[in-house]
Amino acid sequence: MAARFTDKVVLVTGAGGVLGRTAALSFANEGATVAVADVNESSAKETVRLIDAGGGKASGIVVDVTSSESVQAMVDTAVARHGRLDVAFNNAGILGGGTPVGEHDEDVWNRVLAVNLTGIFLALKYETAYLAANGGGTIVNTASNLGAHWRLAGMSAYSTSKAGVSFLTRTAALEYIGQGVRINSISPGPIDTPMSYLPGENREQRDARLAPTVPLGRVADPQEIANAVLWLASDESSYVVGHDHVIDGGATA
Repeated sequence: MAARFTDKVVLVTGAGGVLGRTAALSFANEGATVAVADVNESSAKETVRLIDAGGGKASGIVVDVTSSESVQAMVDTAVARHGRLDVAFNNAGILGGGTPVGEHDEDVWNRVLAVNLTGIFLALKYETAYLAANGGGTIVNTASNLGAHWRLAGMSAYSTSKAGVSFLTRTAALEYIGQGVRINSISPGPIDTPMSYLPGENREQRDARLAPTVPLGRVADPQEIANAVLWLASDESSYVVGHDHVIDGGATA
């Protein structure tokens, strides 16, 4: 495969987690310099180490995506260190929930929306400002098939936050495509990450619970989702604007 991101600078949030790390490594393997952003400094450093070990280029940034000042500093730091910004993958997110609306803890609700939805809004705010003023670029946001596409009892905060990401993506895409900024989102189904497990659950139990919900019969490998992210971020998807790309093994077919 050609190096689609040679001489590009890519910012990835949540890059210390499984999906973010997989995407960051994939971007680096295709020539990008990666700004690795995560709230957990040691996780960000590990992703940078793995990129460096593979011969890639990366630097770590600690960010709290719920803080406007922190997100602005993240974008400014990425540009200051690497000279530019071309692509952003806004992926930081948390799960939370598991109870009916009437029993939902308000602090959990507020935290899930702050990270998953406000975090994307703040990232878009500062990324679009830079990209629109500097020749354009691409942005991919992480939503979920449990947002605008599917339903699961007990997931009101998570589903609301991810549905918001889908519609925020569409609105922002229309606002900025005229300035050369192309924005899309992904809506994955279950992925082989720690977020796919219930407390105390092992892999066999997890697979037995989730596989029947997916026509393909299994959870996704993180690389399968990262491949879609890179496609949306690349020139190969140049005619795709404001699209929420569902990647769920047929669960919402």
